[in-house]
Amino acid sequence: MSTAELPNPVVRVPEPAEIDPEALAAALRERVEGEVRFDDGSRAAYSTDASNFRQVPIGVVVPRSPDDGVEALAVAREFGAPVLSRGGGTSLAGQCTNTAVVLDWSKYCSELESVDADNRTCVVQPGIVLDDLNRQLADTGLRFGPEPATHMNCTLGGMIGNNSCGATAQRTGKVVDNIGRLEVLLADGTRFWCGKTSDDEYAEIEHHGDRRAAIYRQLRRLRDEYADEIRRRFPDIPRRVSGYNLDSLLPEHGFDVAGLLVGSESTLVTVLRAELELVPVLPERAMVVLGYPDIATAADAVPDILPHEPIALEGVDHRLLYDERLKHLNEKAREELPRGRAFLMVQFGAQTREEADKQARGLLDSVEGAEVAFLDDPAREAELWQVREAGLGATAHVPGERDTFEGWEDSAVAPEKLGGYLRRLDALYAEFGYADETGPSLYGHFGQGCVHTRIPFDLYTASGVATYRRFMERAADLVAEFGGSFSGEHGDGQSRGELLPRMFGNDLVTAFGQLKAIFDPADRMNPGKVVAPYSLDENLRLGGSWSPAEPQDLHFRFPHDGGSFSQAANRCVGVGRCRQSTSESGDVMCPSYQVTGEEEHSTRGRARLLFEMLNGHRDGPISDGWRSTEVRDALDLCLSCKGCKSDCPADVDMATYKAEFLAHHYEGRPWKRPRSDFSMGWLPLVARLVGKTRTARLANLLGKTRLATRAAGVEDREIPRFAPETLPRWFARRQPAGTGARGTVMLWPDTFTSYFHPHVAEAAVRVLEDAGWRVTLPEPSVCCGLTWISTGQLGVAKRVLARTVRTLAPHLRNGGLVLGLEPSCTAVFRSDVAELFPGDQDVRRLRDQTVTLAELLTRHSPGYRPPRIPGHALAQVHCHQHAVLGWDADKELLHAAGVDVERLDSGCCGLAGNFGFERGHLEVSKACAERVLLPRVRQADRRTAVLADGFSCRTQLHELDSGGREGIHLAELLAAGLDSQDR
Repeated sequence: MSTAELPNPVVRVPEPAEIDPEALAAALRERVEGEVRFDDGSRAAYSTDASNFRQVPIGVVVPRSPDDGVEALAVAREFGAPVLSRGGGTSLAGQCTNTAVVLDWSKYCSELESVDADNRTCVVQPGIVLDDLNRQLADTGLRFGPEPATHMNCTLGGMIGNNSCGATAQRTGKVVDNIGRLEVLLADGTRFWCGKTSDDEYAEIEHHGDRRAAIYRQLRRLRDEYADEIRRRFPDIPRRVSGYNLDSLLPEHGFDVAGLLVGSESTLVTVLRAELELVPVLPERAMVVLGYPDIATAADAVPDILPHEPIALEGVDHRLLYDERLKHLNEKAREELPRGRAFLMVQFGAQTREEADKQARGLLDSVEGAEVAFLDDPAREAELWQVREAGLGATAHVPGERDTFEGWEDSAVAPEKLGGYLRRLDALYAEFGYADETGPSLYGHFGQGCVHTRIPFDLYTASGVATYRRFMERAADLVAEFGGSFSGEHGDGQSRGELLPRMFGNDLVTAFGQLKAIFDPADRMNPGKVVAPYSLDENLRLGGSWSPAEPQDLHFRFPHDGGSFSQAANRCVGVGRCRQSTSESGDVMCPSYQVTGEEEHSTRGRARLLFEMLNGHRDGPISDGWRSTEVRDALDLCLSCKGCKSDCPADVDMATYKAEFLAHHYEGRPWKRPRSDFSMGWLPLVARLVGKTRTARLANLLGKTRLATRAAGVEDREIPRFAPETLPRWFARRQPAGTGARGTVMLWPDTFTSYFHPHVAEAAVRVLEDAGWRVTLPEPSVCCGLTWISTGQLGVAKRVLARTVRTLAPHLRNGGLVLGLEPSCTAVFRSDVAELFPGDQDVRRLRDQTVTLAELLTRHSPGYRPPRIPGHALAQVHCHQHAVLGWDADKELLHAAGVDVERLDSGCCGLAGNFGFERGHLEVSKACAERVLLPRVRQADRRTAVLADGFSCRTQLHELDSGGREGIHLAELLAAGLDSQDR
């Protein structure tokens, strides 16, 4: 067969300058049921993925159904607009960023349409998240096999586009090995299902003589022309993801057109539906961890382990562990590791525990030259697995280390060659100045020869970018020398597209171009990726010309980012953990994304807008800096829950960024602020005035009127009632009890406890005195400034905090502890105040000497035994406690008291201080509560206590439909235990 019968390879088509975005948007809005977004904020949010690259899209379409996506593509075709089909947007090679119309399938097109358990298949829409799919399949005993580390937020459409793998691919293979059929759409509107194609099926397709028939004929010609070269040049290794899957067309692979299209990165077709092949769940696990002196030696041992047939075989080096230690990640799990500087984590799975343990012990009996740890406790195994899954986030923005970047993050070779490859790669790092005592780390799917790493490329200067290019070229030659693949998991996109001739040779790269021309001759599908690609140093998100605005008049000092707001805004690495739809991992972030499904309302989306706001490229969609309404609107639904501060692997702290932005956005124009900023931001002064004048009853009467909510500029919801007697008044008239043998602790009189729920403090004082503490309150009245911080009134907040620190200084300098009962106020002392005044010694003392009730009773009260409180409790852990304070001490204390406690995977309650009261937030606030918290509380036995230390959490439970249940503070539970003990 002559190549003359095949189309000429696609060459890069210049971007269509004649497209009228306004007319295109109008046509899409008229014909598409889904959401059409050509606003600057949306374009900024989708300007990059998890890669080094940035291209601002023409606009974004969120289809409501696969057919809606078909219509969107038809409109784009009529306008000659390129299209990028996108899932979770976590691609590391630049394939999910383009100057195109972006189709985001993840919000609506997320259905599991059918399941055939007998044949172990199911049909899904492209936007379904992997973890959600496997949860829905749980009753069948089946699951989709490949599981990337981003399983909590990656979509099946994205996995198909990338040919994803993950650790489980050791057992199940890549996505291409688990696809039955695909329903696909071409740029010209052609639509069909495809899969393996027998000769009879091929004849039937060709008989129709339509566009699909022409495609299949050309595919056969392409296969026949290049079959020998495919067999000769395609690496015969488990993790070849680079290039198009031309090998799927070979007769021995059944002329599998679906297999061909897997991993094509939205450059050939748009996937509308997929029929997946499922595997049985192996419910039992056992893990063997082997320690070695270095990572290459660990890799050398892989071939001897593979015959034992583990379901996962992962490698981790000491550099990754060093990064995790600096970032305080997985501390308990790291203690489980055996001695060594590199480790293999070998996991076995079976239907029974005995069978899994037998497999693990079979390995133990044969292993030599390694330190060993054997785990068969599922909880300990899951913790240890987090050491490996945290890799990407753990190696980004490591304190005190150079910034690292993707680019060469997933090369792969044959497992038997892995040790030699790692030694050569390490030498290459050293040659280019990328190696030092701690990095770059080397880890990954060693059982299949796939290596993950992040490298300290200098992508800030022209010379650094040039060095990055030279390294990439040399690394590509090194992998080709080892017969490997540039990509073993993440695809080529723009990072490696131009390097493909070094791996496949010019003939096969020509074939790739011809394949592109068969499906997309006009180059409208994700142009510039894989075929006729942009160069690896084009469209960089940073680059030598990146010159962002660098604000100098900051309130927060951003000590973890060198005092730079631009570096803080650049923290997000795009891994998208903020986009998970559930909180089953115990995470809090990102509640607004969980209930809206909107990229712009995820931590990642907001970080993208802040990055664009600094206008480092001068061609961005946002050019009005702190005055940007697009950024303000994106931050509007941020609950300031601080969940991202602990849950984001890159330590993005959106609550702090929001407060800083609002301070500058309204600077010099307070009349622009919503009234709620004043009514709730200045709540401490209002509450103090009500307390001093003893007008609580009058204030409560007024608070019941709609006039009050209108005047305050808040939602029409119940306003919390002032207590008839304030904490200071109660404390002044009481008679101290107990011996005070343990010393004196200062109880922090936060506004919410002092003026709304003083009964919480009364219970705490009783518990503390029973435990042997003497309790004092600070004089005069002071405040932590929380409400001014959360509303972005940072000038006032700093003045309030400075006064507070001066007042507390004598107590702190004497080593005294400050006890916080309200988690949000306590978190200010443990976090925010040190970032506002990082050099103040008294501030550091305040940070270090502020404790929670549980911490005081467990860490600072040796020998203390809480009262016995048998029974069950649900714990709604406050967001700021989760993010800043931690809940381990509470769990320990409750266990010691005999409480059977269930920590709810509910994330944020939805009230989040002022958020739930602000205009326009009521529906989001309620939706957050209805995700897990309220349904679980309604289901609970009436005897079950509902622990909610946060005033917001208790208020939300009180006001919304919680089945008449009220939340109680830990102090109240312990005080009730004392009452039972007295009886």
